[in-house]
Amino acid sequence: MSDSPKLDFIREIIADDLATGKHSTTITRFPPEPNGYLHIGHAKSICLNFGIAQENAASGAKCHLRFDDTNPEKEETEYVESIKADVKWLGFDWGNDLYFASNYFQFFYDSAVHLIKAGKAYVDHQSLEEMRANRGNLTTPGTPSAFRDRSVEENIDLFARMKAGEFKEGECVLRAKIDLASPNMTLRDPVIYRIMYAHHHNTGDAWCIYPLYDFAHPLEDALEHITHSLCTLEFENNRPLYDWFIENCPVPSRPRQIEFARLNLNYTVMSKRKLLQLVQENHVSGWDDPRLPTISGLRRRGYPAAAIVHFCKRVGITKFKGTTDFSLLEFDVRDFLNHSAPRRMAVLDPVKVVLANWSAEPLTSVEVPNHPQQPEMGNRNVPISNEVWIEREDFMEFPEKKFYRLGPDRYVRLKGGHIIRCAGFEKDASGNISLIRAEILPGTVGVDSPEGVECRAAIHWVDVASGADAEVRIYDRLFNVEDPDAAEGGFLSVINPDSLKMVAAKVEPSLANEVKEFSCQFERVGYFVADSKDHQQGTRPVFNRTVGLRDTWAKLSASNARGR
Repeated sequence: MSDSPKLDFIREIIADDLATGKHSTTITRFPPEPNGYLHIGHAKSICLNFGIAQENAASGAKCHLRFDDTNPEKEETEYVESIKADVKWLGFDWGNDLYFASNYFQFFYDSAVHLIKAGKAYVDHQSLEEMRANRGNLTTPGTPSAFRDRSVEENIDLFARMKAGEFKEGECVLRAKIDLASPNMTLRDPVIYRIMYAHHHNTGDAWCIYPLYDFAHPLEDALEHITHSLCTLEFENNRPLYDWFIENCPVPSRPRQIEFARLNLNYTVMSKRKLLQLVQENHVSGWDDPRLPTISGLRRRGYPAAAIVHFCKRVGITKFKGTTDFSLLEFDVRDFLNHSAPRRMAVLDPVKVVLANWSAEPLTSVEVPNHPQQPEMGNRNVPISNEVWIEREDFMEFPEKKFYRLGPDRYVRLKGGHIIRCAGFEKDASGNISLIRAEILPGTVGVDSPEGVECRAAIHWVDVASGADAEVRIYDRLFNVEDPDAAEGGFLSVINPDSLKMVAAKVEPSLANEVKEFSCQFERVGYFVADSKDHQQGTRPVFNRTVGLRDTWAKLSASNARGR
């Protein structure tokens, strides 16, 4: 599996800029707003911006981590710390280049004053509704505010009084004076400063006026000498405004904004507002719920960071909007875990098997490889005795065609141990199999089936005497339609009621003593991880399903059902 980045139009632009001498190095930035946890869409941007810096390290390239913290009502230190942790977990490092937009508040203010003095900004006392009504539309120019032609001196005084806290929230704003007839609505005198009496996580109560994102962002880029400001396509229409601020404010450099298509996945939502709603209304257990597309949620679910990075590279960078199938991400996760995850045995729907003739060749343990294709991972000894748990689905009273597991008078191998034969079974009052009676075939540990014995399958098991009880959480997709955003009843109406199932499982004793975030494959079941919060080593094992295995029998069974 190659980790080489795909050749894309952004990398071509950067390569050309370096080759022609337009830039001697490359400086990118990842600029999240600390108003929520990062999701996998942000991972694509992280991989792009930090990846370009890594690829051009020979020229001194670097990537800044900058928090666009210009809205104190929605920002929290918790989000700042979670973002830093996510970037590091994905394998990237900003070094000494950690910045906050809030540290530039004085520069933003001075730049606004510069615009006022140049006759390119004014204080407007219209209400928000009046401003919206006077903006016009795509066929009608905007109507000038009655305050648009105030003198420079009056605007300087009013803006200073805004800063001093003399006006109420919403009483007035500062607008750029650009072009009310522009076909680009973002240029119709956009608001660049508003009054907000809110405590800021970084600057406290030092300010009561805050710049809007569209004004602050280009100035931040210019201050930090960003060469290529990489944004998603929703900012394409704002690029003329970005350039206007760069051209009309006293900035030390001229960054170039380039847009690319954001990452969209089916069966999920990526809006921070909707993710926050899911958290606040307790539809999920928190920002790190394994059903969410947040980076912390994916980590808790057991997704390897390397698989996420590889997925982002494989999706690539284009200008074309589209939706990526969630199964492609699962494929990469499964592929990474298939190579790296050790194997363990766990039974999720247990039924007891009693080995009646165990004394004929009693064992205390069997040796099982930790990985069938990775001999360097070694072997482990798994305790075994005369009673074992097996999966209920590994027994069939009336075996169907191509079902090679256990049934009346049929043979199957206990992985690493004996071949056994079913000698009988019992049912409970509901008609469910409650106990299986079997016999071992002495001398069949580690050797092929004896002549005359048809044994075509090996099944996993857990020893009754030494096995541990564990809570296993079977996670599925949070929504049961491909596009929850388009659901007629809203995205909350299509939450999958089966997105989480709690299973009381039996696991081999080693699993009870594993550390948090230990990932492994439950043999023939799927990939699982010890939960980062609730797993208690030695006392309360809790495992989350990361992703399932391909199940040929399930597909065949479904096909048979359709044919019946």
